[in-house]
Amino acid sequence: MKKIIIITILLIISYETLFYSNEIINSIRFSFDIWKNNVVPSIMPFFILSSLLINYGFVDITSNIFRPLMYLFGIKSNVSFIFVMSMLSGFPSSSKYIKNLYDNNLIDDSISTKALLFTHFSNPLFIIGTISSLINSKKYAVLILIIHYVTNIIIGIIFRNYKYSYEVNNTKSNIKPDYIGNVLTKSIKESIDILLLILGSIVTFTYLSTIINNMFSLNNIESSIITGILEITQGLKYVSMLSISLRIKITLMTMFISFGGLSIHIQVSSIIKDTNIKYIPYLIARIIHMAISGILVYFIFPYI
Repeated sequence: MKKIIIITILLIISYETLFYSNEIINSIRFSFDIWKNNVVPSIMPFFILSSLLINYGFVDITSNIFRPLMYLFGIKSNVSFIFVMSMLSGFPSSSKYIKNLYDNNLIDDSISTKALLFTHFSNPLFIIGTISSLINSKKYAVLILIIHYVTNIIIGIIFRNYKYSYEVNNTKSNIKPDYIGNVLTKSIKESIDILLLILGSIVTFTYLSTIINNMFSLNNIESSIITGILEITQGLKYVSMLSISLRIKITLMTMFISFGGLSIHIQVSSIIKDTNIKYIPYLIARIIHMAISGILVYFIFPYI
């Protein structure tokens, strides 16, 4: 019965794909453009740099500088490397950095699971560039960016006692620097693999949202919300075109970015799949993140 249901659903999707082929093609083109113009330029350099920085001991430097902040989160100071790099590059890079430190035995699975909870940052260039162009206002894009980042810190404080792991003594990494050519080659290969995974996820979920919107009689708001839950970029675009107040638009956009979309969630779970790092706490944190950031931006909006 399970196989019959799955086959039936796939046949319906196939029919919808053929019947609405032009819309499907346009949605895939949109996804590819987003990946090519926004994701690759903003993430790939940081993926490569992170591997080089880990190889040459930058984790120890950030550990010493940001030790007080990591104490606030109740976690080992070397997680500050993940925190800083994730702020610069955006999701799903935090899972990539966590796996790098995990593979190098700098953090264990418990610390890795906890680090995932509060390092879910959207790329700042993506937020400023995309939101500004969609609503023609840079100040509200900055508001979303600040609320999104501040809420991550709040999440870290909320989960401070979750798998408490702060170390009193300074812990140095025992990584011996490898030949830069080897590190560079390996990081480029890993970066390309993850970028292709991101592309596939964006295309798949944009494709699914297009199918769902065509199959069901959804109004514009319902369609925008479902699309934003599946894939944030398309969701942000749909919300910007709604005939609702700017306050509600900004609130929905903030919530979509804070949740990340199931597309990002699939990417994160795929990156950590061969480890003991747990995904469910990350999902719970994103739901809380979405709720808190939405409430904050809704009540702060009138004062901007």
